[in-house]
Amino acid sequence: MTALPAPSVALDDQLCFALYAASRAVTARYRPMLEAVGLTYPQYLVMMLLWEQDNQTVGQLGTRLALDSGTLSPLLKRLTAAGLVSRHRRVEDERSVSIALTDAGRALRDRAFSISESMIGAIGFGSEEFGDLMARLRLLTERVNAGEIVC
Repeated sequence: MTALPAPSVALDDQLCFALYAASRAVTARYRPMLEAVGLTYPQYLVMMLLWEQDNQTVGQLGTRLALDSGTLSPLLKRLTAAGLVSRHRRVEDERSVSIALTDAGRALRDRAFSISESMIGAIGFGSEEFGDLMARLRLLTERVNAGEIVC
């Protein structure tokens, strides 16, 4: 059995602080590149989901991003106002709102590709290191969501 780390109240021993600092550093690195294409980081996340699969419901986007509709709706209104997405009620269920890329939203994908390329270069992990980190972060998320760890 693997030995667990000793409990501590020192800031540098806290996983939550290491994750917080890393998240802030990464999003700060994204900021100027995203400003150049007119997006905030949360808007970029929505656009990536739509570039993967266009025409998703607000509920689908919220589930994937772990955002409630109160957070997601204003963000989608801003993307609509910017001409990157359109919103419409679904014919099969009028309670559901579908989000689709506009031509401008689809065209932005090519510009955004260079952002991913730049971030991969800035992080400097090889394919195996990158894959290992992604797998560990996903496992961490699953365990935290399941209530297995406490920060």
